[in-house]
Order: sequence, then structure tokens, then C-alpha cells
Amino acid sequence: MTGFVYLVGSGPGDPDLMTVKARRLLDEADVVLHDKLPGPEILGTIDEERREDVGKRAGGEWTPQEYTNRRLVELAEAGKTVVRLKGGDPFVFGRGGEEAEHLAAHDIPFEYVPGVTSAIAGPGVAGIPVTHRDHASSVSFVTGHEDPTKAESAVDWEALAATGGTLVVLMGVGKLPDYTAALREAGMDPATPVALVERATWPDMQVATGTLDTIVDVRDEAGIEPPAITVIGDVAGTRDRVVEFLRTRT
Repeated sequence: MTGFVYLVGSGPGDPDLMTVKARRLLDEADVVLHDKLPGPEILGTIDEERREDVGKRAGGEWTPQEYTNRRLVELAEAGKTVVRLKGGDPFVFGRGGEEAEHLAAHDIPFEYVPGVTSAIAGPGVAGIPVTHRDHASSVSFVTGHEDPTKAESAVDWEALAATGGTLVVLMGVGKLPDYTAALREAGMDPATPVALVERATWPDMQVATGTLDTIVDVRDEAGIEPPAITVIGDVAGTRDRVVEFLRTRT
């Protein structure tokens, strides 16, 4: 009999922020395909013999998405119950949509299990609301790491600069100099507050703040590395007013 695949979001990394359903499925699965984004605290709760890392390999290479797609089908066709575990939410820059289409094309039954997206949770645990009545009535989510095979970027930074509101960039640490420059060139005020939230909700979470003009230097001085979220907009400036009273895991 054909098995079943669950596309599961693990949330931002704190095991307490996983859904009850996600936790149950991890305990019941025959195989869990994962990368590093769920974080060591969550991955450490899964028996090693049931885990398959489809993220970064030795030598700095990444597992091709085609391999992951193929492995999901192979395991399901072998009758396994499979969890494809992703950080945050599977359908927010998590390639969950690609995997769902691949499974459907191969007649594999699957279910999407939402997770708390780091696009909202990351800023939130740092004391930054992505919307605020006094500062932002809209929020845009953007990937800072597009498919390198694309001929050109699908992100219109000029339009985003004109839209206003809050801009949240996921996987954007490496490209930070490029898109902050693009936003300034598009007319965004260089004094716009910016925050970087590294490893949100993890024990070693780190937050650094600056402006659109200074944030690259701030990143380098603080040693911010992936995975991290960039929050651009006036809401990033509210952190200073609450951080003294904010209880975090750090």
C-alpha cells in the first residue's frame, strides 16, 4: 500500500511553539526528512534512525530539491509514513508548494500541516510587531535568496519602497547590501529603522538594530549569520521602547 506524506511546519525553532499535531506526527512517522532550519532542540527529539538530513551536506553542498522530491515519492511508495519537516511554515518560502505538486503528480497522498512562520514570530519575539496602528498598516514578505537559475530577480524593490508599511526579508543576510542599496535608490529614507533577528526563539538568538544606511555595518560588527530575518520599517524602531521588559529565551 502507498504510504502518506505530511508537509509539516516546525515553527521558528522553540519546541514549545510547535503545534500539537506537528509534535504527534513527528513521534508517529516512520521517516522524517529535514534540513537544519527546525533547530537542534526539535531535531534532537527525533530518533536518529528515523531522521534523514536533506539540507546541507558535507563540503558545503546542498541537497538538490529534485532529490528531496524523489525521496518523498520513494518512501511513500514503500508504504512509509513520512514527515517532511520544515522550519516555520512549509508554504512560506519553504518549497512546500513544489513538493505538494510533485507528490500529486505521482499520485502520493499528502497533507499540509501549518507552522508558526518565522516571518511573524521572529520579529515578535524580538519585540517588533510587523503591524502597528501608529506605524504600519501593511506588511510585505520577501525572500532574500531567490533561485540562482533565474535570469533576473522577481522582487521589485522599487515597488516595495513605494508601498510603505513593513518589509520582512527572509534568508536575506548575505544579500543585505544589495537590497538595502536598492531600497535607498528607490527613494526609501536612509534613516528607516532596520532590525536583524538571528536564530529567533533558539537559545542563541541575537538581535541587532540600525537604519537602512547603517545596517550592513551593524550586521558585520554583530556577526549576524543565517538563519536570520530582516525587518525594515518604522516598527523596527519600537523595540527600544519594550526590550527592557521583554522576556525572551536568551
